[in-house]
Amino acid sequence: MPNVHRTDPADDRWRQSHLGRLMGLALRRFDERVLHLMAHDPNVPLALSNLAARDQIAAAHVHITRHLQVSGSRLTELAQAAGMSKQAMGDLVTQCEAWGLVERQPDPHDARARRIVFTATGLLWLEAFRQAVAQAQGEFHALVGDEVATVVTLGLEAYGAR
Repeated sequence: MPNVHRTDPADDRWRQSHLGRLMGLALRRFDERVLHLMAHDPNVPLALSNLAARDQIAAAHVHITRHLQVSGSRLTELAQAAGMSKQAMGDLVTQCEAWGLVERQPDPHDARARRIVFTATGLLWLEAFRQAVAQAQGEFHALVGDEVATVVTLGLEAYGAR
């Protein structure tokens, strides 16, 4: 059996500082900042802005914004891209559909399938998302410096590549 360094079982500091936890905290902070910026974007329709400001729109809803192709996507494609079950994504799409962000349309390539597409309001939301992401990234660069931000970005790209 290989000689494995064992830590004191009472010392569980590692649970607060491992890479997965740090990435999760950073993602949560980034998504919260993006949603905050979107809630205060004057180009976002007031009803959506109010939902975001009251924390009714969560990071889970950002999955649709991140992964829905501008040309539209099937539900299975969208769920796979977001790493969610088809049922969970279907629930999000239904909610976003009620808010006027997306709509289901017939798939021109398969009469049995439906495509989820952004509405005009959804495209405004997508543009607000783009601007909020750019601002949040700029804030990250200002906080940690351009060199560190570049290294973090390159490291995450390499780590996340399949």
